[in-house]
Amino acid sequence: MPRIKMLDMMLLDELFEMGGGYVLNFSDRTMSSFFASELNIDIDDPIYRKDGTSKAKRLRCFLQTVDAQEAVRVLRALWEYRQAIRAQNAVEEKVVNAEGRYLELIGRLLGKPATVVVSPPPKAGPDRTRLATLRDKLIALAHIPPHPRGTAFEGFLKDLFDAHGLKPRAAFRLVGEQIDGSFDLDNETYLLEAKWHNERIGVEQLHTFHGKVEQKAAWSRGLFVSHSGFTAEGLQAFGRGKKIICMDGLDMWTILEREIPLHEALERKIRRAAETGSPYIAIAELFN
Repeated sequence: MPRIKMLDMMLLDELFEMGGGYVLNFSDRTMSSFFASELNIDIDDPIYRKDGTSKAKRLRCFLQTVDAQEAVRVLRALWEYRQAIRAQNAVEEKVVNAEGRYLELIGRLLGKPATVVVSPPPKAGPDRTRLATLRDKLIALAHIPPHPRGTAFEGFLKDLFDAHGLKPRAAFRLVGEQIDGSFDLDNETYLLEAKWHNERIGVEQLHTFHGKVEQKAAWSRGLFVSHSGFTAEGLQAFGRGKKIICMDGLDMWTILEREIPLHEALERKIRRAAETGSPYIAIAELFN
């Protein structure tokens, strides 16, 4: 698996405020307690002190000593702690594209294909030109007449999935039904349903799409994208434990505006659906 590089460590120094030997707001005692209670790790072990005894030097040594899976486990815990104390103290984000760059690093350490291009120096972050173009396209769709807008919306989604390396396939037609597209996520094939209506999607259309997915291979899954969203009654009546997840226009805007890797957003939706049975949880809630 990939290991943490020098440029990765420069990003982590920024994210976790490791200048001057510090790590976030930890004291020596609270850092030791955090690693012991949250992660079952003795960060005071001499093996992590070979480069120095400061909190930052011990953390850097730890991350460069352990394997990628263990590094990711620790980085996720530190990120959650970082976000919690920032929210509690209403601290403004100062690191450019912090969340997007952090998620990209996690994905690379886990061996996932890059979803955006990161160019040196590290503060350049992802390819914002392409993301900005997609944001402009999403806004422009609102000004297209209803009939051609549906086809244009499908094209936008194909561009969005292509930009994030999910191998999208354009709309195709089988006997008696239309499939708006498909894409790959973690070696699973997802069928796509895309709607841009003035009204929110109700239970009937959810059941119709679920029926299409059920008629395919047993391992098929589905993503229903409705720009206007879904009715609360429809989601409730649709029930739990289905093979599809749902995304709305606000989700897409959140992904593009906050530069969240699409595969990470979908994976969190899938995980929350597995945990709760609910096909729709807002991206903003999953990344708060």
